Amino acid sequence: MPSPTSSLSTLRPDLATFQEFDLEMDRRGFIAQQVAPVIDVASQSGNFGKIPVEQLLQTRTTSRAPGAGYARGDFTFEATTYSCEEHGAEEPVDDREAKMYASYFDAEQIATMRAYDAVLRNAEIRMATAIFNATTWTSYTTGVTNEWDDFTNAKPVQDVNTAVQAVWSQCGVWPNALVINKHVFKNLRLCDEVKEALEAAGAGQSSAQGNITAAQLATVFDLDYIIVAGSAKNTATEGQSVSFDKVWSDEYAMVCRVGVTADPREPCIARTFHWSEDGSMIGGTVESYREENRRSDIIRVRHDVDEVVMYTEMGHLLSNITT
Repeated sequence: MPSPTSSLSTLRPDLATFQEFDLEMDRRGFIAQQVAPVIDVASQSGNFGKIPVEQLLQTRTTSRAPGAGYARGDFTFEATTYSCEEHGAEEPVDDREAKMYASYFDAEQIATMRAYDAVLRNAEIRMATAIFNATTWTSYTTGVTNEWDDFTNAKPVQDVNTAVQAVWSQCGVWPNALVINKHVFKNLRLCDEVKEALEAAGAGQSSAQGNITAAQLATVFDLDYIIVAGSAKNTATEGQSVSFDKVWSDEYAMVCRVGVTADPREPCIARTFHWSEDGSMIGGTVESYREENRRSDIIRVRHDVDEVVMYTEMGHLLSNITT
């Protein structure tokens, strides 16, 4: 029977080198929590009330006669649920290997990086699957006529503007973001319509040199944010030949309203619910424990989250983006 201490885990803040979590997400091209900002919740699962989209901008009587009361709101709420699920990954650090390669790298730090990557990449895949999903947005999807890699004939500015107007018609709220992957971002910078719009705005020849930034594109599309995903994944079964693919497909672009606050009442396309009572940190809690029978320290990274689409009406999916 093993000693109880062999299975006790220890928090390892010394290995949490990704304290600047947003910076690390950006470096790896992860955008999940830009699209679905985090809300910390007190319970692992529960219900919350969501104001129906038709009531978000409901007009009300505000006039008051002397001696009378004021008109009061009578909003109804739709019952919506969340259920945070624990996600984690472990990496062993063998005593012998750690000493053999100590002159070249810190084995614990490498193991932590690998575990972090597994947890964050899977969170990214879940969000991409939820957002770039024509089934979810069946009523709110438009196929573009000319793909955005047809640099001469593509009309991305017109396509996005059409989607912007569609979102407003769906919910009465203006979208503030365009979500695309980096491949599509690079194609947009080469589109004649985009370059002409920038040059007309005074950008000069920089646009023709492929130096267009996301901030400049945001100006072209009259949006606050261009959110660019840069992450990849290996779609091959473990043990088979590697097969790389983009996490966020280059067949889609999402025009939507993303949240800019931690207020759950703010209307937006999606939220990430995070439950911390079991020690979870949104960027991943780092722990270690000993497996003496393998002469290894085990590094674990975990977090407890649920990604929830809040309002489908606040997104309009553009398809047929790339040939």
